[in-house]
Amino acid sequence: MANGRPEPVFVATLDRIEDEEAPLLTAFAAVRDVREGRTRAGRPYVDLELADQTRSVAGKIWDDASAAIQTAAGLRRGAVVKLLFRSEHYQGALQLNVRGIRTLTEREPGYDAGRVFGAGYPKVADSLCANLVFDIETVPATELATAPETIRKAVHRHAERQGGDEDMVMGLSPMLGKVVSLAYGEADAETDDGVRVLVVPPPEHDEAQRAAYPPWMQPVSEPELLEAFWALAAHAGVVITYNGRTFDVPFLVGRSLVHGIPARVDLLGNPYALRPHLDLYRVLTQGRPLGPMTLDMVCWSLGITSPKDEMDGSQVAPAYARGDIEMIATYNRKDVVATAAVFRRVREQVLRFRDDW
Repeated sequence: MANGRPEPVFVATLDRIEDEEAPLLTAFAAVRDVREGRTRAGRPYVDLELADQTRSVAGKIWDDASAAIQTAAGLRRGAVVKLLFRSEHYQGALQLNVRGIRTLTEREPGYDAGRVFGAGYPKVADSLCANLVFDIETVPATELATAPETIRKAVHRHAERQGGDEDMVMGLSPMLGKVVSLAYGEADAETDDGVRVLVVPPPEHDEAQRAAYPPWMQPVSEPELLEAFWALAAHAGVVITYNGRTFDVPFLVGRSLVHGIPARVDLLGNPYALRPHLDLYRVLTQGRPLGPMTLDMVCWSLGITSPKDEMDGSQVAPAYARGDIEMIATYNRKDVVATAAVFRRVREQVLRFRDDW
């Protein structure tokens, strides 16, 4: 006890807060959202959304903690903070009454990044992005012939309606397909130098072949790829995709469900919000049928090099079947470079004029 006040108790993870009875607690967390407001009486406050690998929790800073309010106002989404707080409940849910908050110092005692960002953090710790652009490539996860008859018939019917390609149908379903390549990079990088690709090697690739991959390709299992993605998303201030609300994110959520991996960041919430997930396709179409609006078409219209000149999605499964994972990763990487270029144009000419950006 210092100066008659009880020493705060450190809580290693947010899911253990309610197990503690101490009046003051401390913990590390990543900031998911910061919203400033005022009460009807004009008192300022800050609402926080905080998270680690175990849970998300709401935080509140009242004006009697003015230093904490000032600190919170300058935080970005994805920042890691140390909290001093009281554990309270509001409308039946846990809420942290935050008394103090600060960003971490170098080599912060007691801080474990894995506890905040999850098991995938070590694989991407040196390539975290504030403005994360990503894209995935998928293939069938199993042989259709091994599936139950009801599944085979469902795939066959769907393939007939879509043009007869059963492999394509399977590769587009998170229940029947798998992610074999996830390319990601910082949106402000204008070349592919900073774009990394997590790849799931074809089964026939041995250790020698994997060791020969280019340095920007990192071989992982699909569960490791998924864990790494959620760590990247948890750290990012904004996650940027092209049509990611329709395909990439639901696919990753579905595959995470299959593998029992928590989908720890909500990237499918309010479809009109620009953060945490900025889907450029939705920004350009606003959900209206405006004719073809593929990434290839947008790149052509804006004078941006298209990744579709050398390959398209229909060629991914055959390339994987013959073991050409580097071809897939190169194509995936170019998708990210193109998406980042579209983002920079949209940010400069559209987003900076919007109040919600």
